[in-house]
Amino acid sequence: MTKKEYSRYVDGKSPDSPIGKDMLMAFLFGGGICALGQALGSLFRYFGLDSQAVGTAQSVALIFLGAVLTGLGIYDRIARIAGAGTLVPITGFANSVVAPALEFKAEGYVTGTAVKMFAIAGPVITFGTVAGVIYGLILVLIR
Repeated sequence: MTKKEYSRYVDGKSPDSPIGKDMLMAFLFGGGICALGQALGSLFRYFGLDSQAVGTAQSVALIFLGAVLTGLGIYDRIARIAGAGTLVPITGFANSVVAPALEFKAEGYVTGTAVKMFAIAGPVITFGTVAGVIYGLILVLIR
């Protein structure tokens, strides 16, 4: 089978993706999550937190909500509709840590949950940290 024949075969078997609808849902749900974060920030400011504490409280609250919704199986149902809109915000990070931990809990707390917890988020954390160090070194060398 040539590459062209294989490409035609795959195109025939693959369902068409409604890209317009997918983009709209990702925009609406991702924006909704960000709007929720903004509303939480306003609420925390109302209760007297300073700017730095507000940012921390927003992050903690959104991570907590993402983890709880993942544990209850709700986040995955939202993600089926929202698509990439649930991946980008901080709640997607919580989901990427909690989901593998729940999936492998039957294998035990150490060999299942602890080992698999960062299977998805680990590379993101690692390369984010490495990139931060490299950017910091470049900034130090430029100054």
